[in-house]
Amino acid sequence: MIRYSRILEKNPREIVLLKSRPCTWGRCFFCDYIEDNCKDELAMIEFNREVLKNITGEFKKLEIINSASVFELPKESLQDIKDIVLEKGISEIYFESYYSYHNRLQEIRDYFLGINVKFKCGIETFDDEFRNKYLKKGVIFNSPEEVAGYFDTICLLVGIKGQTKEMISNDIDILLKYFERGCINIFVNNTTPVKADPELIAWFRDEYSCLDKMENIEVLWNNTDFGVGESDED
Repeated sequence: MIRYSRILEKNPREIVLLKSRPCTWGRCFFCDYIEDNCKDELAMIEFNREVLKNITGEFKKLEIINSASVFELPKESLQDIKDIVLEKGISEIYFESYYSYHNRLQEIRDYFLGINVKFKCGIETFDDEFRNKYLKKGVIFNSPEEVAGYFDTICLLVGIKGQTKEMISNDIDILLKYFERGCINIFVNNTTPVKADPELIAWFRDEYSCLDKMENIEVLWNNTDFGVGESDED
């Protein structure tokens, strides 16, 4: 498993995939990413410490991802991140968080005081019924404005059987209107029962090719496009 990479195109930054405790929700119907977690705190701390040694600070930006939220990382790993951010002169750092932690994000900002902290959240879709009844995301909010009040970047999921073109178009409109940045993940079949819709994906590629030219939007056609998560043997 590759745990360190450099994103060279839009928003150049270093990215690391760390180990964490299991996701606080852990019931998303489409997700098998949560299998990359650990309950052995000492093992996690040492493992993450080795991964963090790869960071050079060359872009002054760093993204931290794990199989849950930043709040599932050990406190010692957060301290190790803070130490290397200060040592390498990193000025901007990105973390992931599940939506239910939205009222706790300031804790992380306070911990990394002096660093520009940005938060990403997997919303997947703004269609409430599809998000919660089918995808079982467990994310409830009143409006896109509410989400934008907490998160700088959202992640959308595109190309699932059962999604419609109207759903996707609405999601893209909301992303572009309310959020600083967006990450659009094209669904790739995994070990869950959820299946990709090739025709819908082909339509999206044709209809929204303009997104590739937008500096604030990243489209991941494969879930390893950021360079982490794939096998070292690939």
